[in-house]
Amino acid sequence: MSSGRTLSNQSLSPPAAAAAPQAPGDAPQAPDPSQRAQLRQSRRVCRRIARSHYENFLVASILLPRRLRQPFYNIYAFCRTADDLADESADPQIALRGLQQLQTDLDATFAGAPPVAAPPGLFPALAETIAGFGLSKQPFDDLLSAFRQDQHLVEYATTAELIDYCRCSANPVGRLVLELAGVRNETTEHYSDKICTGLQLANFWQDVARDHQIGRIYLPGDARQQFAVDTEMLAEPHSPPQLRRLLEKLCDDAEGYLRDGLPLAHHIPRWLAGDIKLFAHGGLATLAAIREIDFDVLHHRPRVGKWKQIQLVSRALLGRL
Repeated sequence: MSSGRTLSNQSLSPPAAAAAPQAPGDAPQAPDPSQRAQLRQSRRVCRRIARSHYENFLVASILLPRRLRQPFYNIYAFCRTADDLADESADPQIALRGLQQLQTDLDATFAGAPPVAAPPGLFPALAETIAGFGLSKQPFDDLLSAFRQDQHLVEYATTAELIDYCRCSANPVGRLVLELAGVRNETTEHYSDKICTGLQLANFWQDVARDHQIGRIYLPGDARQQFAVDTEMLAEPHSPPQLRRLLEKLCDDAEGYLRDGLPLAHHIPRWLAGDIKLFAHGGLATLAAIREIDFDVLHHRPRVGKWKQIQLVSRALLGRL
C-alpha cells in the first residue's frame, strides 16, 4: 500500500507512461515491427471490448485526460472479459476453466511474458499499462478470486460475508483506477472502497430478479431473517411487502456507503474528481430508481433513464456534481 500522506488536487497531473524497468547498464530496446503491430492490435481489441458495453465505468472515461483513456480501456477489457466468463459461460466448470486460463495469462503478464494469441488479445496492451503505471497484481488477483467464488458460492449467510465479497469483486477496480492516476494511498483507498462497495450493492438490489434466475441470491441471510423474507418469495411476480421493507433498508445502507465515499473527491486531482462523483451519483440514481418503483424489483428491473444519465454526465463535465 502506498504511504498515507494526503496529496493535494493542485499538485497532481496525470502520470506519463513509464518504460518497463531496464537492468543496470542495459540499453533500452525498441520493440520490433511485429511487436508494435501486436500492441496496436491488442489496443484495438481492448477499445472494442470497452466500447461495446455501456456502463458507468465506461461513460466516466470521457472525463479522463486523453492519454489515460487507452490504459483505462485496457484495464476495463480485462475486468469485462473476466466478468463475462463468470456470468455467461454454459456452466460453472467451463467458467472455472476459463477463469483459470485468464489467471495463468495474468501471471505470465506480470512475469514479463504476456501471451500473444493470433490475432493478439488484450494482454499485450494490458502489459503495457501494468509496466507503464506500476500497477499492483493483487487487485487483478482479487477480481479473479471473486469471479471463481461466484461459481460455487451463490448465497451469503451474513451481511459481513457479502461485504467481504465486495472487497474482492468491486473494490479492486477502484484501487486500480487510483493507481492509474498515481494517487493510491490509505486515505484514497478507504474512500474508494466505500464507493465501490456502494455501487456493487446498488447493482445487487437492482438485479435481485435477474440474479435469482441464474441461481444467485445476494440478499444476505441475516437480513432476510430479520425481515421474514424467504427465498421462495423471489420467484413471485411482484415484490411482497416483507421484501420491499428489506430492500428499503438495504438501499439505505448502500446509499450510506456511497455518501461516505464522496470525500474522496477532495483527496484526488480535479481531473479525476469528476469521474468519482459520476460513479457515486450514478449509484445514487440507481437507488433512487429502485425507490421510485416502490422496491418492486421482481416485476421489472429499475433503470436510470437516458435523460437522467445525460444530466449526470453534463453536470460532471461542468463540475457541478
